[in-house]
Amino acid sequence: MALDTEIPFDIEKVCDKLMDNELHGQRYAIVVVAEGATPKGGDVISKGSGEAGRQHVLLGGIAEHVAKEITRRTGKDSRSLVLGHLQRGGSPSTFDRLLSLRFGAAAVRAIESGNFNTMVALRSPDIALVPLGEALGIQKRVLVDGDTVLTARDLGICLGD
Repeated sequence: MALDTEIPFDIEKVCDKLMDNELHGQRYAIVVVAEGATPKGGDVISKGSGEAGRQHVLLGGIAEHVAKEITRRTGKDSRSLVLGHLQRGGSPSTFDRLLSLRFGAAAVRAIESGNFNTMVALRSPDIALVPLGEALGIQKRVLVDGDTVLTARDLGICLGD
């Protein structure tokens, strides 16, 4: 199953950026690769199929692939590191703690009222029940022309395109 990522990356452009950085005295770099990142003209790299009965692939392996390609193309040492959920999450803020309390209380209320096959979600400022079929049928994407991507580009971050 091919995933349609927001911005397919060109490994050659990534390597060019790394080499350009070195020419300007920046001898180290961090390359961040999303699990579902797709090389331009290529397919998503995966570990195979996911859970039985689900149509999603089990993502993984792209970071190691990119690290090997960087080393092969630049001759520079490159390593991959996959962060776990706890490392990616960081310490919870007050907002995180309050939101988790609201989610938990809403989930209990949903069970008490017989609302099964739903999940709780933040639809600011309220907590809402969303049918699981609706939640699983939507893949959230970063808007290519949205503020997040524009800000990254303004900061000089190479998105590999």
